[in-house]
Amino acid sequence: MIDEKIKLNDNEEYIRLCDLLKLTGEFDTGGQAKLSIQNGEILVNGEVCTQRGKKLRKGDIVICSDKSFEVC
Repeated sequence: MIDEKIKLNDNEEYIRLCDLLKLTGEFDTGGQAKLSIQNGEILVNGEVCTQRGKKLRKGDIVICSDKSFEVC
């Protein structure tokens, strides 16, 4: 079950993982998001992702702290 859908702007092809985590309010700063990503606490499409600059496109699902976010 998806907790929140993150809609890309019409002119956007992707959003970076670190930016998505800040946008959702899961982290207040990029530094906090970076540490969580580097510690392997974030899943992208069911796999641990340690790339903070990972480009997320429509259909990608991110799980953080038992919350799931879908890029659409």
